[in-house]
Amino acid sequence: MNDTTALPALPDRLSGHPQSPHHVAQIFENNIGIRINGKERFDVEEYCISEGWVKIASPKAKDRRGQPLMITLKGTVEAFYK
Repeated sequence: MNDTTALPALPDRLSGHPQSPHHVAQIFENNIGIRINGKERFDVEEYCISEGWVKIASPKAKDRRGQPLMITLKGTVEAFYK
């Protein structure tokens, strides 16, 4: 099992995109999980615990640069190490 005392604390807001100011590369060296309203999601691109939202990529809709549009889901957000 993983020793959670050696892991860095999860931030309030985290993004998976390296260009984002909320991206922390050290966090992604370990597996993290996100729960929204008690259900674990595996497709989360960005989250904010204090504001209570997660962003997931739209499966079909793209912006003008070809990147997927982001859908915001609101609720109780929990981040944890797996």
